[in-house]
Amino acid sequence: MRVPIIALVIIIIGGTRPALAQPTNPGRAVYSTLCARCHGGDGTGGEIGPSIVNAVSTRRDAELTALIRDGRPDKGMPATQIGDVDLRALLAFLRSLRAASPAAPARRTISSDAGTLSGVVLNETSADLQLLSDDNRIHLLRPNGDRYRRVTSQVDWPTYHGQLSGNRYSPVAQITRDNVGRLAPVWIYNVGATAQLEVTPVVVDGVMYVAAVNQCDALDAGTGRRIWQFKRAPTKGLVGDAAGGINRGVAIAGDRVFLITDNAHVLALDRFSGSLLWETEMGDPQKHYGATSAPLAIGNLVVSGVSGGDEGIRGFVAAYDQVTGKEAWRFWTVPAPGDPAAATWKGTDIEHGCAATWLTGTYDPALSLLYWPTGNPCPDYDGGQREGDNLYSDSILALDPRSGTLKWHFQFTPHDLWDWDAQQPPVLVDTMWNGRPRQLLLLANRNGFFYVLDRKDGQLLLAKPFVKKLTWAREIGRDGRPVLNENQEPSAGGTRVCPAVEGATNWFSTSFNPATGFYYVVALEKCTIYTKSPSQWVQGKSYYSGTTRTAADEKPQKVLRAIDIRTGTIAWELPQTGPAHSWGGTLSTGGGAVFFGEDSGAFMAVDAATGKPLWRFQTNSNWKASPMTYVFDHRQYIAVASGGSIIAFALVGAR
Repeated sequence: MRVPIIALVIIIIGGTRPALAQPTNPGRAVYSTLCARCHGGDGTGGEIGPSIVNAVSTRRDAELTALIRDGRPDKGMPATQIGDVDLRALLAFLRSLRAASPAAPARRTISSDAGTLSGVVLNETSADLQLLSDDNRIHLLRPNGDRYRRVTSQVDWPTYHGQLSGNRYSPVAQITRDNVGRLAPVWIYNVGATAQLEVTPVVVDGVMYVAAVNQCDALDAGTGRRIWQFKRAPTKGLVGDAAGGINRGVAIAGDRVFLITDNAHVLALDRFSGSLLWETEMGDPQKHYGATSAPLAIGNLVVSGVSGGDEGIRGFVAAYDQVTGKEAWRFWTVPAPGDPAAATWKGTDIEHGCAATWLTGTYDPALSLLYWPTGNPCPDYDGGQREGDNLYSDSILALDPRSGTLKWHFQFTPHDLWDWDAQQPPVLVDTMWNGRPRQLLLLANRNGFFYVLDRKDGQLLLAKPFVKKLTWAREIGRDGRPVLNENQEPSAGGTRVCPAVEGATNWFSTSFNPATGFYYVVALEKCTIYTKSPSQWVQGKSYYSGTTRTAADEKPQKVLRAIDIRTGTIAWELPQTGPAHSWGGTLSTGGGAVFFGEDSGAFMAVDAATGKPLWRFQTNSNWKASPMTYVFDHRQYIAVASGGSIIAFALVGAR
């Protein structure tokens, strides 16, 4: 029986290690006794265990120690007792495996249409070959007679949202509303993560980069074949979202991949080999800092936010030098004493104010402005010790990307008592507005209102409801502030408020199609009972000061809506059938289709102009991710994370 693990399998024979003569390499002797039967004498795989040569190099000594001593019973790997002396010797031997292994990939010389290529074959089948050449570049090859043909992407998806503007619209029009019925899955890659994936893949030069918690896999985007993998064990002892095994993606710049870890570190990996280049701590996990979303690479910096927005952190956005990992600047979203914005926090809760920054921002290179969404204030449901607007929670920040200086901000929900963070994608579009060209920022907010801002100065241009179940405010005033309804605050006995705590929408992606003028968002029609119960912040626990529950008579529903951005009216809608638990976003394309994860578990395409259903493929997935598209070897693909796998779709059949 072959055990599918990427770790050490420790087999204890007779409970103790037999006496040995003094070995030349004591670590090899320990390994031979405990590990070789499963993983082979050189670590490249044995009867019941896979190769550990590459996996060992991505784990720290402490992680390997815990793995050896605690085991992975769920994966068929037992725990073992091993003394400190033998353990140190074993670890030293394991570190030598990568360099010493005789099974390291052999060098090859390949004849291709691009000339002769020399290097290491990373993967090979009868249908494809991936080569790491001597100049440290990956070549994706396909058999072509007695030679190979080199293939690349014609259209990449180079960042989390596909483009720095955050708009998940692609002008690629190979897949259209007329032929989308021929769309079918062409490859599937299982990431091996234990949690349901929330990642959006990134594609650069034909290589797809997929992230899970503390993990990045590089794939051939045409076949899904893995090229390399970087992986660490999840960090123990975390709280909040970071403890849930969430990672939404990576950033790419030049020859580097940037990945954030669950314990709030930012890593730079070599894009072609996956080797670690540098690592920088953003925040102390003992203070509840974590990280869950893709960073953003702009200029010579990589920018990231942090999670912990229900655990009492002090939120910030920070930028790091792409080459060295040195911090370039940091903007705190909860002001320090003496800052004028601190006057918007009256009480002691400014010490644990949250306003986390975990979702990926967007960037306008022409205006040289970085737009970053911020989270809710803490505690979530009791504002007694944080009277005031609580800046800069629930806001969009417009920052100078070179210095982190605040240029303007817009706050959607001042003094938020309902956990309605503003961490929805800020979409930047250039279009006509009232008869003249204008640079806009679009955002459907968790509080139930759709906003259009002038992204140069933050001026409010439009704010309209996009859900029917909305009770907390009557409207948004011309000054951008909500006009509140009475008796909508959380109470000891419970208060029914709409939208629900999940929000009228959430972090999943939105898109704007310039041909239709419509903005596409998956909305939630639902209300929540909010209960307030004052409490104190406690190390190691979340800081809500209350609870929420769904009313007994509530019937939640997910609805795909197209919003006319010039008026805020709903142009069309597609109600969904299901439990309203899905968290998938939208992708719109030049072919006139909108792709999204439907609440029944199907992946769907609808007509961008009318909302008419065009195609569906039932994955039976509770969606936690948003789709993307790219062109590889002259073929358009649509890819999405479903459960623990990436599924890539393309047109098949008659043309």
